[in-house]
Order: sequence, then C-alpha cells, then structure tokens
Amino acid sequence: MSHFAVIAPAFPSHFSALESLSIELLERGHSVTFIHRLDAAAWLRSPEIGFHAVGLHSHPPGSLARTLRLAANPGGPLGLRRLIMDMARTTDMLCRELPALLSDLSIDALLCDQMEAAGGLVAEAAGLPYVSVACALPVNREPGIPLPVMPMAYRRDERSARIYQGSTQVYDWMMGPHRRVIAQHAKAFGLSARDGLHECLSPYAQISQTVAGFDFPRFDLPPHFYHVGPLRSAGHAAQELNFPVDPHRELIFASLGTLQGQRFGLFKRIAKACRALDVQLLVAHCGGLDADQAKVLEKTGATWVTDFAPQQAVLARANAVVSHAGLNTVMDALVARTPILALPIAFDQAGVASRVCHAGVGLKASAQFVNSRTLSGLLRQLLERPGYADKLNQLGREVEQAGGASAAADVVEAVMLTGQPGMEYGT
Repeated sequence: MSHFAVIAPAFPSHFSALESLSIELLERGHSVTFIHRLDAAAWLRSPEIGFHAVGLHSHPPGSLARTLRLAANPGGPLGLRRLIMDMARTTDMLCRELPALLSDLSIDALLCDQMEAAGGLVAEAAGLPYVSVACALPVNREPGIPLPVMPMAYRRDERSARIYQGSTQVYDWMMGPHRRVIAQHAKAFGLSARDGLHECLSPYAQISQTVAGFDFPRFDLPPHFYHVGPLRSAGHAAQELNFPVDPHRELIFASLGTLQGQRFGLFKRIAKACRALDVQLLVAHCGGLDADQAKVLEKTGATWVTDFAPQQAVLARANAVVSHAGLNTVMDALVARTPILALPIAFDQAGVASRVCHAGVGLKASAQFVNSRTLSGLLRQLLERPGYADKLNQLGREVEQAGGASAAADVVEAVMLTGQPGMEYGT
C-alpha cells in the first residue's frame, strides 16, 4: 500500500474535494497526509487522514485568515496583486520545505491540486509519481480556449481567438510574481524551464472534477486526462432536506459559497427578486452573515436563512439555484437537474458561468451590478422556459456516470501499479 501526500491551496472547497478522494484511498488500504500551514488542518473531517504542518515561521498560526479575506474580496488591482503575492509566498514556502519532508514521511506519491504548482515541481524533482487534480476548472491551456478565469463566451472566429490570446497575456503579466517563483524553483531543482501553473501538471495522470460535456470543446487534452466529475464522499448522498418546504410553491436556493457568503447586499437583492416572484427562497450564507442580517433578509423576501444547508438535498427540490458559479455547486446542480443563475465573483467563477451558458443549463449576470428587477426576470426565465430540462438531463447523466472519487482512485492506483508517465489507464 502507498502513502500519498496531498498538496493543495488552503481553501475549503479544494480540501473538501481532495479529502473525498483521500477517503476512497484510505478505504482501499492506503494512507494519506495533507501538508500545509497549520490553520488548514481544521478543514479535514476524517480523523484517519494525516496532517503535517509546514511554514510555521513564514505562515504562522492565524495567518490564513488574512489570505481568506483577500480571496473573498480582493477588491481592485492592488488587492488582486496582494493575493497573487500571497500565492507566490505560499508556493515558495512549500517548494523550500517539502523536499526534506517527503523523505522524512516516507511519501510514495503525491496528489497535487492544479492550483498549487509546488506539488508538481517537488514531486518531479524527487522522482516521485504524482497525479494532478483539477478541483476548479482545469488550467490546461489550448489555443482557441479562454483561460478559466476569463468571462468570455466560446467562439471559433479569429477575433475571439485574438481576444483570448490578449487576455492570456494580461493574465500572465499580472501573475508575474507567482510565475517568477515557479521559474526560480524549477531552475533550482534542475528541471526544464517553466513559469506557469499549466506547466507543472503531471505526465502520469490528470483528473478533473468536470465532465467533458460541460467544458468548452477541447481538442488537445493529453491522453492521460480524466473527467471523473465531482469528488464527493458517501455522506453527501445521505443528505435530507430539513426545511418545511411547501410542495405547491416554487423554491429558489441561493448560496455564494464558503468564501463569498458575507455579501449581504447581493443576498438582499436576491431576496427582493424572489419576493416579486412570490416564490420560496432558502439562503445559505455559510457563516458569512450575522443574526441581524439574517432577519433583514427574511423581512426582505427570504423564507429561510441559514448558515449551511444540505446542498444536494436542497437542489433536488429546488426549481432554480442562484450561485456564485462555484464548480462544486454547479456540478451538484447538474446532478439535481436544477437550472442555474450564475453570479460569478472571483477565481474561475467567470469561466464556470460562461460554461453554464454555453451548455444551456442556465444564465449569468454581474454579481456587482445586477439589480433585483433584473434578477426577477432572469429567474422567471429559468422557471418558465422548458428548454433547460433536456440539457440538464444530458449533463446530469454524464456527471452521474463519470465515476467521481471511485474513478479517481482507480486512476491513482493505476499510476502506482505501472509507475509510468504518459499512459492511458483504461478508466
């Protein structure tokens, strides 16, 4: 049996997905250790998963809160620059501290989130097999495909191709501090030159939480790339709806994810929109709002306001979901056949929202500028137009058949069995 190290950004959704994969590997007799700053240990629920803290001097206890605040609301260019610098410091810390630690912990292989370059760099330098996991939209680059963080629609004309290329150049310029850290450590490790996340992916296997039908058309993914759908543990399937929903009235579910749940003004606009439609509204703010704000939302139009809700169970009953276009929520909505109103805020959410529209499973609007009247109109379209059902059924079946954590674990074990890069493993 193998001992896997998990290297991922210290964000709850990424830890959650990789924990589900880890639990599947634990049940097959392997052992798993997450490695990151000490604060991130709180997100692991399974006591059987190991955790080893690093960066105690550069990333001391309590420092993660600042990173999460930046991620939740980077603001303008200066705030975004600070977030990128924080990302660069974390990659630098991991590249410095991981090599000796992997030997001390007797690590056999690594599970590396695509959004943290250190995993792939250190694994390659150590000669260890590693698997890249796209917990967010895949960062694999391809001509004619906009980057995951870009809001562009998919088109195959020359003008769109130029826009995609120009936006990529802007992105690479903004990511300069992080790219320089990658280049520095690649050189120090004696690896080939590289300076981007997309150049730190595994030649053994790459796993994505998406399905092919949800992404823009791809023509250049490596043969060892696997769409397995959402990585979920068995507990998700056992959820029950614990709110007294009126079966004769339509239900809207609104959630902006773990990092964005403090956006009271946006929730208020959603509540006003639902009151105008005379529908039930369940708001899950993930701990981002206080009791007084929750009461205001209830007076404004929300039927229930809670910190956390059993998402899959709610989506199974909901007639539409208003989301920040987080990939986890969108994949759950596809399984539930629930149309999506995407209000992207940060990270790859703009790209996810564009794919929601491209796939014909929902609509999108600006989280910053959309008003309650426009929200009402968009929700009315989702509730009244029958055209979404066929697309949702098609993609929902694809997600259900993708295999999830079990299929991902099959790929990981095949890598360990063959020990060879660049192979198709038959899953």
